[in-house]
Amino acid sequence: MTHSQLATVIADAALLHGDFTLRSGRKSKYYLDKYLFATQPAILAELGKLFAAHVDDSITRLAGPELGGIPLVTAAALATGKPMVLIRNAKKDYGTAKQFEGKIEAGDRVLITEDIATSGGQSIEAAKLLRDEMKCDVAKIVVVIDRQEGAREAIEAAGFEFAALFTKADLGIDE
Repeated sequence: MTHSQLATVIADAALLHGDFTLRSGRKSKYYLDKYLFATQPAILAELGKLFAAHVDDSITRLAGPELGGIPLVTAAALATGKPMVLIRNAKKDYGTAKQFEGKIEAGDRVLITEDIATSGGQSIEAAKLLRDEMKCDVAKIVVVIDRQEGAREAIEAAGFEFAALFTKADLGIDE
């Protein structure tokens, strides 16, 4: 599937029109429902290949924040053979009381997969947790869709490299 074809498939599956409030609190006339594309095996397989293009030999681990990043990091891990870690929004208060699920060690060089970036807040939080608490080197944050509303600028200002597989423009959104 070409990049353009995949953009069309994602837009057809996930682009909704109406009045929405985003995680960032911003209002929008469109919404990209990540679960409508991230739950489709054929789309995930293609996204896994695109994520893999951002993974080089220096990357030792992939990471995905809950909940939207979980299927994406899984697809990337399957496409690359790299191990992954899942990042909880908060430490659980039972069992092992972990915030990170899977094996991760200080010094790991990590690529974070994320679904949709608006302000970049969740991606920055995840990257800072990995950097500050786990002493990992966050190599890059790669999102499926950049809404082009400041996420790139915020993520780069926080000191992290950013890449998007698609932008809203790629999906035919001109708002």
